Amino acid sequence: MTRLFIIWLFDGHNPIYLHASDIIYERKNGVMVTGDREKAELLNAFFASVFSQKESHLQPQQHGMDEGLGEIQPQIGKQVVQEHLATLNEFKSPGPDQLHPRVLKELAEVISEPLAIIFESSWRTGEVPADWRRANVVPIFKKGKKNDPNNYRPVSLTSIPGKILEKIIKEVVCKHLETNAVIANSQHGFTKNKSCQTNLVSFFDRVTSWVDTGNAVDVAYLDFSKAFDKVPHDLLANKLVKCGLDKTTVRWICNWLSERTQRVLTNASSSSWKEVTSGVPQGSVLGPVLFNIFINDLDEGLEGMIIKFADDIKLRGIANTPEDRSRIQNDLDRLERWAETNKMKFNRDKCKILHFGRKNGNQRYRMGDAWLDSSVCEKDLGILVDNKLNMSLQCDAAAKKANGILACINRGIASRSREVLLPLYSALVRPHLEYCVQFWAPQLKGDVDKLESVQRRVTKMIKGLENKP
Repeated sequence: MTRLFIIWLFDGHNPIYLHASDIIYERKNGVMVTGDREKAELLNAFFASVFSQKESHLQPQQHGMDEGLGEIQPQIGKQVVQEHLATLNEFKSPGPDQLHPRVLKELAEVISEPLAIIFESSWRTGEVPADWRRANVVPIFKKGKKNDPNNYRPVSLTSIPGKILEKIIKEVVCKHLETNAVIANSQHGFTKNKSCQTNLVSFFDRVTSWVDTGNAVDVAYLDFSKAFDKVPHDLLANKLVKCGLDKTTVRWICNWLSERTQRVLTNASSSSWKEVTSGVPQGSVLGPVLFNIFINDLDEGLEGMIIKFADDIKLRGIANTPEDRSRIQNDLDRLERWAETNKMKFNRDKCKILHFGRKNGNQRYRMGDAWLDSSVCEKDLGILVDNKLNMSLQCDAAAKKANGILACINRGIASRSREVLLPLYSALVRPHLEYCVQFWAPQLKGDVDKLESVQRRVTKMIKGLENKP
């Protein structure tokens, strides 16, 4: 019952995973599309439309192979594969090959040796089976209008055996990146010992100290348009070579990226297959690591300080004088040139400027030929940050979210026992009160009272704790 309620809660009241039957699309001629197959075709056509143009004169798997990088002879033992199989999440969905993780997990002892042979051969030769380069795409609703395909994130469900080899190769790639300090310190996403919290604390610690000493500070929030889907394979291959990865691994990754295909699933229907000409698959194991490598040189040549969490980027600088503001504008121009060179694109409508400090002149900045809008408050990695560095808005938002979920629990769960309500509170409510709280911890009594009222409400709901203060 509790598990069913959790599914209902997030489907019905916080629609993240939206059932395809609830999606209604509108054609350009105003005709509403309700058939599952038509929905899938429209979504797949839209997802494919954002890809970068395929380079006909350069095959990714051939690029950079004559740079003199060393070959390796990877060895994958039966025990390694068996350990990966044993830790499979049996509730995950299979890829287009329909090899279910539960079956693979139960047959781990039997299939680990032949899989190890296949994995090792694939890595050494750089030949990736076609089934591992196919993906079932599930549209994940983000926010906004449900009839706008732009408001859905394409998450790829790929072959489970293919993902196991991705994990093995990812360990080698990450070890190389860490040993050689390849990834810049400015990257906090998908990086060991870094997180949203370290990103926020390290960035705004300096901003706060500057503002406290009377400086004006400008922060640019920058947003790439379809960042993961637009990564050009040829340029990524070149950057894999430059970061010093061995030839064997680069060859395998380039083959894994080439000639990929995808289809969109909606209920029992699926779209036709479409070629994937750019990007790193969202939902894959290697995708985030490859994106970090691709975007790693974004910092080069900048005078101001930049910080990243995957594709979420912030640029900051002191803005006391015209010369200071000119330096920030020069950095924005460099970032725009980087995007053009690397076949990426900033979503200028979502790029915003926050002005901090009492003496801030609220300078306007541009990217390319578009002026960026100023804002008084931005959601930064899920945390509301305003231009006065006051965390009251974030406290309000956290308390409102927590109270909303508590109301759903109150209406949907009849039991008032501690054994039922406390796990629900810990899983669904508490994370909203604790997420990055080291950064936005309330200082004002009114803000503290708002959060404590959530705790008191929980105790009144649990039988036996109703009279606790």
